[in-house]
Order: sequence, then structure tokens, then C-alpha cells
Amino acid sequence: MVLPTADIQPLSKGTQIVRLSIFWRLVLTCLVIIAVMAGVNLYALFQLRQLTALSTEMASYHYPAVEAAKRLQGSLFAQLNSEKKYLATKDRTFLTNFNEEVEEFQRNLQHLRTQEIAPQGIALLQETGQLLQERLVLFHDEFEQSDEKAGTRGPGYENRRDALTDKMSATIQSYIDVHEARVSVGVSESRASAAQAEAVTEQLVLVALVFGLGLAAIASYSILRPLRQLQGHIKLIGQGRFGTPLEITAPAELRDLVDTVNWMGGKLQELDDMKSEFLAHVSHELRTPMASIQEGTHLLLDEIPGPLLPEQRTTLRIMADSSRRLIHLISTILDLSKMEAGMMEYRIVPIDLNRIADISVNKVRLLADSKRIQLISEQPKERLWVKADALRIEQVLDNLLSNALKFSPEGGVVKLQMVPDLKSGVLEVAVSDAGPGIASDDLPHIFERFYQGRNKAKNSSAGSGLGLALAKKVVEAHGGRIWIESETGKGTTVRFILRLTKPGGIS
Repeated sequence: MVLPTADIQPLSKGTQIVRLSIFWRLVLTCLVIIAVMAGVNLYALFQLRQLTALSTEMASYHYPAVEAAKRLQGSLFAQLNSEKKYLATKDRTFLTNFNEEVEEFQRNLQHLRTQEIAPQGIALLQETGQLLQERLVLFHDEFEQSDEKAGTRGPGYENRRDALTDKMSATIQSYIDVHEARVSVGVSESRASAAQAEAVTEQLVLVALVFGLGLAAIASYSILRPLRQLQGHIKLIGQGRFGTPLEITAPAELRDLVDTVNWMGGKLQELDDMKSEFLAHVSHELRTPMASIQEGTHLLLDEIPGPLLPEQRTTLRIMADSSRRLIHLISTILDLSKMEAGMMEYRIVPIDLNRIADISVNKVRLLADSKRIQLISEQPKERLWVKADALRIEQVLDNLLSNALKFSPEGGVVKLQMVPDLKSGVLEVAVSDAGPGIASDDLPHIFERFYQGRNKAKNSSAGSGLGLALAKKVVEAHGGRIWIESETGKGTTVRFILRLTKPGGIS
């Protein structure tokens, strides 16, 4: 398996810049995030081990020492109780109990001494052992003296015994206090260490999160930005703008994709140029013989060669109409080809759009009358000046009015409206019909070449599908905008806007 590698591009003389591939960008980002999170986990583990050590120390050392010392105190007081009962009753049972308590005390003391590691604790246990020996010596001396003197105790024995007992108890309590103090300190240290660990861990996690998100954002941006640029370029290609290649800074994989898209755009441009050249050539070559056919047909209809029979005249009229439509189609194709190739020349001057609209309305009035369609033109009385090519805008109005009449039923209404917006400085032109309307699925494609919707006009010949495409090209070439509003069964309105100007040409 071959992994994608970083490539090195020359930046300037003697300097090179390394551009990482998408694979290595993602790998490095993941490694950095993993390293930061590993550091956080190691710190948390270190703190956890410290807390565990403190807990283990308290559970295995301090708590058992305290419990054993408390048993020493209990044994000490049990000794004292057995002694007092023996001295009072001379019952040997209490003496036996006393000796057993002493042995138990000595075993517990010895066990503590073997487990104790703190110097202070060792010293206290040694002192306790010495006091115990003094206590036992005192007891045995008193026991022998009592036997010799028939049950009489030496003076001050009880005082000396109680003093030794209290001192032993105090020493044992000091030992207990030492370990309980260490437990208290350990608990406080554990709480402080836990709180510190929690705070530091939270900070480290926050830093890691911000750092990781920052790296991820940078990596994502460096990948998504060229992808968005590429997406926008592909949309331009989809709109027919093939010429300009895309130049972006991107990882190696995306640059290969960009080069492929640029190559595709160049090939599409070549094909589009070939198509436009072909259509222009074919249209030009067809227009001349078609003009001759049309002229010959008119000569025959004028009976220049001789009189015609009614059947012949009907056939010639069909031929004349067909040749006229074909010449119009050829001219439209040629115009579209010139527009798409950027070869169309426009004579942009201030024109009175009212006058142009009157010309277009008069052209189609006979057709409207033949279909008994009411043709309404709503125009302001004042002149409406726009910067435009008069012939091309007339061509747009001709196409829109012809389409409206073709799709309107007999007895319907076709309306031309022109509404100036002085505040915005634009003129809106609208052509409405009472036809079948356009389906919502057809609306996004209605300005495409050769596209014909599903709703057809009754008793009318099919159109070429080029009129609206040409109208869109012309309006956009004048800096305007054209759109369609339609609903099935409720007719269609085509609107376009042009910028108003003054007769002198100053906007």
C-alpha cells in the first residue's frame, strides 16, 4: 500500500514550501490531538496513583495502628480491674486473668513495634514498654510483700500504680493521637490533591478541546475552502462559462481534481466553440437558399410566371409560410450562436421604449384579430427612455407577444404593461396571456434552448424553443433581468427590467 505523501513546491529561488496532502493533514491533526489527550490522561493517572498511595497508607498502616493502640488501652484497664479484684479477694482466678491480660498487652505491643516505622511512634511504644515493666515490677513487689506480711499492702502502692497506669494510658493516647493526626493530614492532602487534580484536569481538557478544535478547524478549512471554490467553478461550467481556468492553493489530491476540472472545462469550451461555429456556418449556408425559395414562392404567388389554380395558390402559401418560419428559425439560431460566442454587436443608445412597443404590438395585431384575442397595451403617456439596442429589444418584444398569442385561447386577453420605477431607476415590462400556464417542473428550464414545456397551445404549431432563450440573452446583455411567473391553468406572465436613462444618454 502506497501512502499519499507531501509534495514540495518551489516558492522562490532557493526556497521551497511543503504542501501536505489531505491524508497527512488529517494524520498530523489526529496525532496532535492524541498527544494532548495522552498528556491529560498521564497527569490524571499520576494524581490517581498519589491518591491511591495515600489511601493505601491510611488503610494498611494508620487505621490498624489506631485500632491496636485502642486494644492496648482496653487491656491496660482490664489489668487494673483484675489486679484490684485479686488484691481485694485474694482469689487466684483474678491473678490468672491479670497475667493473661499482661500477656495480651505484651503481644499487641510487640506487634505494633514491628509494624511501626515513624520515629515518634517507635519512641512512644518503647516508653510504653518501659512503663509496663515498671508496672509489673511494682505489682510483683507488692504481691510478695503482701504474702509475707499477711495481706498488708505497702504504703503508697495504689498511688504509684495509678500514676504508672495514667502515664501508660497517656503514652498510648499520644501514640493514637500521632496516627489520627496523620490520618487527618492524609485526608486533607487527599482532598486538596483531588481538588487540584480536578481543576488541572479540567483546564487541560479545555485546552486540549480548544486546541483540537482549532487544529480540526484549520485542517477542515484548508480542505473545504478549495472544495467550495471548486464547487463554484463547476457551477460556472454548468452555466456555460468554460473559459476561465480555476487557480487555487490546495492539497495535492485536490489540485489533481482541479486540473481535471480545468481540462474538462477546456474541452467543453472547444466543443462549444465547434458547436457555435457549426451552427453559425450551417445557418449562414441555409439562409441564402431559403431566401431564394421564399422569393421564388412570392413570385409564383404574384402570378408572374402565369395564373395559378386555387389548389396551387394554397400550396404556395403553405410553402411561403414554412419558408418564412424556417428563415426566422435560422436567424434566431445564428443570433444565439453569436451571443454565446461573444460575437454579437449591440448598438446601445438611448431609445424610446414606447415607440418600440408600438411597433411590436402593430406587428401581431392582425394575428390577434384573427384569433379574436383582445390585445391590450398599457403604457405611460410620457416617453420611457432606456439605453438599449432598438432592434434587439424589438426582437424580445416580438417573441414574447407571439408566444402569448400562440398560447392564448380564442377570445382571451394578451396584455403588455410597462411600469417605470423612478425611485429604483428601472423600467419593468410585462407580457401576460390567458393560456394554460407552465408546470412548476418546467419553470427552471423554460429559458433553455430548444426546451418546450408539457402544456401545448391548442390549434397552434409547435415552436422552436429558442425565443425565450434569445430573449434572456438579449436582456442580460443589456444589464437587465428576465423571469417568468406562471401557474397551471391561470396563464403566464413574462417580466423583464431595463435601466431607465435620459434622452441625452445620462442615467
